[in-house]
Amino acid sequence: MLRRDQHAEVRGGFTLMEVLVVVAIIVILAGAAVPLFMNRLEESKRKMAWVNAKTIASAAEQYKINIGDYPTALTELVQPPNGGTPYVEPSALVDPWGREYQYAYPGQHNTGKPDVWSVGGRVGDPNGTVGNWMTSP
Repeated sequence: MLRRDQHAEVRGGFTLMEVLVVVAIIVILAGAAVPLFMNRLEESKRKMAWVNAKTIASAAEQYKINIGDYPTALTELVQPPNGGTPYVEPSALVDPWGREYQYAYPGQHNTGKPDVWSVGGRVGDPNGTVGNWMTSP
């Protein structure tokens, strides 16, 4: 009978050491996963910027078909001079990093066509530029 009473008082649960070990494992796994996630996020932003630059360039082509020449600035795609329907929404002129896309006509990379590009995540980094002349970001 005495043994049964002692057994009834034993509580189940985790010791402080076990909890600390589990927390340490979670922290280590999170520390390894965050850089991978951030790299994927940056890669996704670059791809999105490239697709958006191509889309804006296509809108400029449509503008040329309807108006007769390429726009002199991207704002003309939002507010065409003839008062027609916008070719793109104003939000389409902002890259994934929150900066406006750049535009140049005539382009240096696209002969006879406009260049549309984003400066990327780090301003001033020449390797960060994403433009419509690229085959992939």
